[in-house]
Amino acid sequence: MKIAIVAITENGYATASKLSRSFPDSSVYFPSKSGEGKTATLFRCKVSELAGTLFAEYDGIIFCMALGLVIRVIAPYIKSKYSDPAIVVVDEAARYAISALSGHEGGANDLAIKVGNILSAQPVITTASESAKNIVIGVGCRRGIKKEEVIEAVEAAVSDSGHIISDVSCIATIDIKQDEAGLLEACKTLGVPFRIVSSDMIRYFKGDYHRSDFVNEKIGVEGVCEPCALLVARRPELIAPKKVFSRVTIAIAKEG
Repeated sequence: MKIAIVAITENGYATASKLSRSFPDSSVYFPSKSGEGKTATLFRCKVSELAGTLFAEYDGIIFCMALGLVIRVIAPYIKSKYSDPAIVVVDEAARYAISALSGHEGGANDLAIKVGNILSAQPVITTASESAKNIVIGVGCRRGIKKEEVIEAVEAAVSDSGHIISDVSCIATIDIKQDEAGLLEACKTLGVPFRIVSSDMIRYFKGDYHRSDFVNEKIGVEGVCEPCALLVARRPELIAPKKVFSRVTIAIAKEG
């Protein structure tokens, strides 16, 4: 996906720069009046004029600015969910990654999740089919885990909880596992979004979950699957505590 990342403030530029390092085929846009010395494509026109150009050239646009402003600047260019680029909005504090336009067809929902993973921000997805999914699976696994092991564990845990895979909004794990090939492949095969929880978030999480001194000695946090599920789910209820499936651990939280 060819992506443009637009910022108009220093905070926004810092966020845009961080995102650009994770999206190889991306370009950062920043106003020329403030852009001296910055690694970005500098623009002199209004943001609304820039938006029109970007709509025609990019598959996705990430705006690092207020949602209200983005709505105003893209409004004249919106045509169809089948042709409009994916639009994701990140607030100034990088707390939220909002899927604002072309959620399913354009890929904004997936893009919002990827942005959220990079920034440790909360993806905001409001399409009806996604909002109805209320099960979050927390996963821990051994290094070198196979895709088939993860799939078998997830399907068994979901079935044991009385749910089905289509109820699952995402699979969440700790940041040190974000490049685990078997886990990534399993999520892709299952068709479930992959969420990353930072080690720091788990380390300072005060919620009620099973804590392990052994896990803490190994990776510096007291748990993985339970805190990941609880931190990602909204108003969570832990309906399936940590369960070991050979080399995979699974916990399930239900959103309230």
